[in-house]
Amino acid sequence: MTRAHGPRIRSFADLTDGSPDRHRPVVTLFSGGLDSTYLLHRLTRAGFTDVHAFSADLGAGEDAEELRHTTDHLGVRLHLVDARQVFADAFVRPAIAAQAVYLDTHPVSSSLSRPLIARLALELATELDAAAVIHTANPSQNTLRRLNGALDLLGCTARYGSPYDLDPVDRDQKARELEEIGLPHLSKRVASVDANLWCREFESGVLDDPQDHTVPEHLYTWTARPAEPPADETLEIAFTHGVPTALDGTPLPLPALIETLNHRAGAHGLGRYSGLEHLPGGHKVLELREMPAATLLLKTYRHLETATLAAETVREKMHLEQLWVREALEGRWFGELRTACDRFISSCAARVCGTVRWRLSRGTAQTRAITAADPLYVRDREAWERDRQPR
Repeated sequence: MTRAHGPRIRSFADLTDGSPDRHRPVVTLFSGGLDSTYLLHRLTRAGFTDVHAFSADLGAGEDAEELRHTTDHLGVRLHLVDARQVFADAFVRPAIAAQAVYLDTHPVSSSLSRPLIARLALELATELDAAAVIHTANPSQNTLRRLNGALDLLGCTARYGSPYDLDPVDRDQKARELEEIGLPHLSKRVASVDANLWCREFESGVLDDPQDHTVPEHLYTWTARPAEPPADETLEIAFTHGVPTALDGTPLPLPALIETLNHRAGAHGLGRYSGLEHLPGGHKVLELREMPAATLLLKTYRHLETATLAAETVREKMHLEQLWVREALEGRWFGELRTACDRFISSCAARVCGTVRWRLSRGTAQTRAITAADPLYVRDREAWERDRQPR
C-alpha cells in the first residue's frame, strides 16, 4: 500500500527549502549526543520556532538534568518518556526467545530499540500535528534504515528522515560549533555510545578502523574491571513460559532482572562483544558492545529450550531465528514476516519453563544445574536403558 507522505528528509537543505513549515511543530529524536544536539542547534539557527526533542528512557541511565540543560540552552522543549518496561516486555523478551544474535557474533540491540523509539516519536508527532519527524542517523549507521523503515511501516504521513543521510557533518565541526554556543562538553566524546538496558554499544571516532581499535576502558560500565576481582559465585535464573521471571528464587520484573544481571555477570567480565555489521551495498562497519545480562539470558533460554522441545522443533526454530533477526536488522520490525516468525517462536516459548544454575568466575560461566518443569532429558541413563528393554 502506498502511503501519502512528503519527500524524505535527507539533507539540511531539505529542512530549509520552505517545507516543513518552520512555525509548525517538528519532532526530533534526541539522545543528548553530538549528532542529536547539533541537529537541534541547526534547527533553531534556521528559524524553527516549535522544536520538540523526544528522548526515550530505555534504561541507559542518561542524566535527565543534562538533557534538560541542553534543550533549555537551545530553547527547545524536551519530552522524556520512561519506556523501560515496554522495551523489556515487547522488544527484549521476544529477542531472547528468538535467540536474536547477529551472524553468531553479538546479540542485536539497536534493532530492538529503534522501532520502539520510532513508534513513540510518531505518537508524539501525531499528538502535536507535527510537520516532520527528524532523526540523526548517518549513512554508516544501520539505524538509518531501521528508523526510516519503522516510520514507513507505521504509516507516518509527516516528512521524516535524517539530514545527515546526504549531508554528513564532520565530528570536529559539530563539536566546534556547539562549543561556540556554550555547549563544550560534547567535544570530549571519543566515540559514539548507544545504550539501553540490554546493551552498551560503541562505534565511530577512535573505533572507526577494524584493523586497529581498542575501546577506551572508561567507556565500559557493566564490565569495568574492579579494583579487587569478585569471588566466584553461583546464581540461578528462572524462566516461565519463555520469560525470565526470577533470580536466585526472587521474582523480579524483567527490567530489574536485566539490570541486576548486567552488574553481577559484568563484574566477572562476561559479555563483551565485537563484530562487523553490514551496510546497504555490502560494506561493513565495526561495532563493539558490552551485554552481560544478554549473555546469560540467551544461554539460559537455549538450555531450557533444548530440555523441553523436540530436536526437530529446535532445528526448525533455529532456521527461523536468523530470519527473525534479518527482518529486525533491515528495519522491518513491524513487517508481516518478522511477525509471522514471532508467532512460531512464541508457541515454542510456551514450553520453556525451569531454571539454570550458573557458576561465575572471571571471564567464564558454567552450568551447575539445568532443571526443566516438563523435561525431555534423562537423569539416570542406566535406569532408562533398563526400562526401555522389552519385557
